[in-house]
Formats: sequence, structure tokens, C-alpha cells
Amino acid sequence: MNKIEFEAALKRLIEERAGNTENTGCIACTACEKCVDCTFCKGSSGLVRCHYCTDSKGLVDCTHCHRSEELLQCNHCVASERCTRSSYLVRSVDCDGCTYCFGCVGLSKKEFFILNQPYDKSTYFALTGKLMRELGLAGGHESNARSAAPARSTAASSRA
Repeated sequence: MNKIEFEAALKRLIEERAGNTENTGCIACTACEKCVDCTFCKGSSGLVRCHYCTDSKGLVDCTHCHRSEELLQCNHCVASERCTRSSYLVRSVDCDGCTYCFGCVGLSKKEFFILNQPYDKSTYFALTGKLMRELGLAGGHESNARSAAPARSTAASSRA
């Protein structure tokens, strides 16, 4: 095998994989494609070892995440992108090791933040409850999936 043969064979393999939309090792997933070892996910693509995630892309080892993209080891996140090891994020981007962050960008190991500003626990829940209603994100984190849109731009810097 020479360089040309190698490149041609690799290109064929990549094209074959790109055309394959089947799930592998998934249980009770619906309207998903290219997922591996997932359970009870819906309308998602490219998930690996995820459970109960919906309308998401490129998640790995996540549970109960909705309308999110490129998350790693996250739980109960909604409309968030490129976050790792975090839980209960809403419309947050590039956060790591965070819990209960709403509209946050680039935070690490923070808890109870809105738009990158800290809040005490009770104020956080009061404000986010109000914001969820005003933004049309009814109910708790899991039920937000239908209304939330993935965050595409940085959050505003002023408090609501």
C-alpha cells in the first residue's frame, strides 16, 4: 500500500460512514441517528452513552439534556453548548464543572450564576423562575426543551 492507495481507501471509509445514519447499541431511542449505546433519547444525532436526551447533537455521557450541542458529562442541561461536567445549565456556553447557571458563558466551577453574575440560591430560583416564564420556557429544566433555542451569541452583561 502506498500513499495514494491509503488516501483513497480512507476517503471511501469516511464517505461510507457519513452515509450511515443507523444507531448502534441503542434501546428505545426514536428519530435518532448515528447514536451509540443510548437509551430513551429522541430526535438527536451523534450521541454516545446518553440517556433521556432530546433534540440534541454531539453529546457524550449525558442524561436528561435537551436542545443542546457538544456537551460532555452533563446532566439536565437545556439549550446549552460546549459545556463539560455540568448540571442544570440553561442557555449556557463553554462552561465547565458548573451547577445551576442560566445564560452563562465561559464559567468554571460556579454555582447559582445568571449572566455570569453570582446569586444566592433563593434569589437564583426566583429570578430564573420568572425568566423561564418570560422566555416561554415553562416548567422545570426537562420540560424546557420544547421552547428553548440553543444559545448562539454571548449573553448580555446586565442583570435582569
